[in-house]
Amino acid sequence: MSNGDIFVGEIIGTAILILFGAGVCAAVTLRYSKARASGWVVIAFGWGFGVLAGAYTAAPLSGGHLNPAVTIGIAVDTGKWDKVWVYLLGQIVGAMLGAVLAYLVYLAQFQANVEKEGSPEEPTPTLGIFSTIPEIRNPVANLITEIIATISLVLPILAFGLTKGLGESGTTVLIVSLLVVGIGLSLGGPTGYAINPARDLGPRIVHTFLPIPNKGTSDWGYAWIPVAGPLIGGALAGLIYNVAF
Repeated sequence: MSNGDIFVGEIIGTAILILFGAGVCAAVTLRYSKARASGWVVIAFGWGFGVLAGAYTAAPLSGGHLNPAVTIGIAVDTGKWDKVWVYLLGQIVGAMLGAVLAYLVYLAQFQANVEKEGSPEEPTPTLGIFSTIPEIRNPVANLITEIIATISLVLPILAFGLTKGLGESGTTVLIVSLLVVGIGLSLGGPTGYAINPARDLGPRIVHTFLPIPNKGTSDWGYAWIPVAGPLIGGALAGLIYNVAF
């Protein structure tokens, strides 16, 4: 695959992933959304479907990594680092693009994110639509959660490559999508399961600059955890896979 194909594929695939993921968070969170307050299970499946759509779309061009942790894990396992920067750049750009698209889909809802006169409802915090927020702010615990959750993503992805039938049938991406749903349901409670540095960093950058009324903070003091944790987890998964398999 050429650098151009990788770059374009990762932009498109990651943009689709974030469009679905931030979109479902907006649907569940924002006032005047028909899906408001539909819950965590809906969010987990929305992100899983985002992986499904994004990875299948990007696969012919780039292999559909969509996640720096996956790219790093593969590089640690194979020792091939020459194209890592292309993947990472495409993923960040795609994540930012997807966040902007999700904002545009819910533009009216974001514009209505104001406290109405005489209404007991306060403006809806918006950062959680774009990026992760820990339920309990404990940097050590939050970092450990992200590391373990990312190993639980990347190690199976690497192992799926050994399952010949999955590759031949073209169902690998479907299985990975269900894996992401499972991680969200089982491991997502403490931090919101970033498990993908681009998924958190790109939309957080966009949130900082979007003209959302009463949008609140972008919480840059926490932002290093959903970047460092998944990168560490991806590298450890690649190392474990290389040693054990």
